[in-house]
Amino acid sequence: MHIYTKSIGFGDFSGSKMKEIERETKYAFTSHERRILDRDTDYCEYRKKFGERLALGLYGTVDMHEEFERDYAVPIFEGKGVTMYSDMTVEKRMDREAYTGICEDARVDISIIFYIQNAMEYLREKQNGNLRRKKISITLSGLALEGTVLLPVIKNEQKKKQQKEDFRNRMMLLSAAREGNEDAIETLTLNDMNLYHQVSQRIERKEDIFSIVDTYFMPAGVECDRYSIMGEIIAMDVDVNNVTQEEILILTLNVNEMIFDVCVPKHRVLGEPDVGRRFRTEIWLQGRINF
Repeated sequence: MHIYTKSIGFGDFSGSKMKEIERETKYAFTSHERRILDRDTDYCEYRKKFGERLALGLYGTVDMHEEFERDYAVPIFEGKGVTMYSDMTVEKRMDREAYTGICEDARVDISIIFYIQNAMEYLREKQNGNLRRKKISITLSGLALEGTVLLPVIKNEQKKKQQKEDFRNRMMLLSAAREGNEDAIETLTLNDMNLYHQVSQRIERKEDIFSIVDTYFMPAGVECDRYSIMGEIIAMDVDVNNVTQEEILILTLNVNEMIFDVCVPKHRVLGEPDVGRRFRTEIWLQGRINF
């Protein structure tokens, strides 16, 4: 059983119950895609919605006698809007017929790695030669098992304006540094050293780290598509798993100026979420390539 099935409302389901859900996904699917692997075998995706934006994907092979052999099942949370426009590299996983997207974004200083939700569509578009344009749009979404609500950091309008200006300047420096500009690299290094010194001084005065750090996006654990994040809640919604009737909280977060949705079981949230407050959690990052 995939651990993140708990994120879409199957928290109390054991292995046998999840097998029943997988059978329902296969025979009462919402959507179905199929592609040829060889002359005797097709690869299939069965996807069934269990809420407005909650789904389970079932993947496996079908032989010439139409016998289905399960490969794996994965929970899917559908995001909204466009998170970024970026160049992207796609890598196939070694252990299964699944694909990972890797892209760069100046808003974070790391490569963003995510599980591709619409891999079948990607392979079809690639075969048709529709991936030649330089930048494509990506919709990210995150699945969380639990999370904590934090109060916002108080900032006046002047400080907010200054923070946006600093962020914009940093993005321009990062873009220049990636192109090999030595002055930009030196400036970024000095800025990071100054920032480290300022943060260290405030921590030495026993100031809470979450009053210093407003938002962050960084890798978590050994899995490359798992991230620890904290961001401002800018919108809220609730979805309901139509099998378990479990309520799933959907939060639209601003994380390092990236806007994307995160789903989490409502009863696993510590604190009272509200627009303007912050949310801290660990997520499995998924993404949809918009063709």
